[in-house]
Amino acid sequence: MTRADPAFFQIRLATDPQDLRAAQRLRYRVFVEELGGTGPLVDHDARLECDEFDPVVDHLCLIDTRRDPAALDHVVGVYRLLRSDVAARFGRFYCDGEYDLAPLRDSGRPLLELGRSCVDADHRGGAAMFLMWNALADYVLDHGIQILFGVASFHGTDASLLAPSLSWLHHHHLAPETLRPRARDTGFQTMDLIPPERLDRREAMVAMPALIKAYLRLGGQVGLGAFTDRAFNTTDVFLLMDTAAMSAKHKQFYESRWQPT
Repeated sequence: MTRADPAFFQIRLATDPQDLRAAQRLRYRVFVEELGGTGPLVDHDARLECDEFDPVVDHLCLIDTRRDPAALDHVVGVYRLLRSDVAARFGRFYCDGEYDLAPLRDSGRPLLELGRSCVDADHRGGAAMFLMWNALADYVLDHGIQILFGVASFHGTDASLLAPSLSWLHHHHLAPETLRPRARDTGFQTMDLIPPERLDRREAMVAMPALIKAYLRLGGQVGLGAFTDRAFNTTDVFLLMDTAAMSAKHKQFYESRWQPT
């Protein structure tokens, strides 16, 4: 893995079709070519991972200024952001297809759905995620967001292979019932697969995706049940973060993990 000099990075919301197509090209490389996913609007000929939410969300893009925008490879990281006011006008969140979001809607608090998060293989770790998370924090503050949520994925759909990690999340990081979405029956997979007294933390964490571990360090919590997404060949876990409870942990996380060189 090559860790690029942060001086070559820019971060911005996609403002033109070229940025959007480059974000969709990155998503294709990660979700389709790496992970084996697909979808009804995926353009395999153009190598673009697209869906019906793309025209209405904000795309937070990490740009490598040394790459050629004409080749659609200048976007090396992306977060797709959908605020609750925009989702209300559009009619739904992406996560509505996998989880019952009634507890979050009933809270009456401003929500932000995070989706399609991915980073180019050459830029994973180091400055890339640091810059994206800082920009995300600015977006949250600018829009008065109180609860962030989205699904994070384990590769594969065999729950028996994921049992230590799923069980650890269920027993140690379950969200309060008043804010706890439940996976829909169409893909419901229990995460209560191993009793808590038989769990080994190291085993659970070794198999845990890095993104999920990072959210847990920020105080992230999970919904009830995982969702088996066979189209994307993933087992999805619902994650939420209450910004009122994460500020101190957020600061500690960056101070302990980010050391500029």
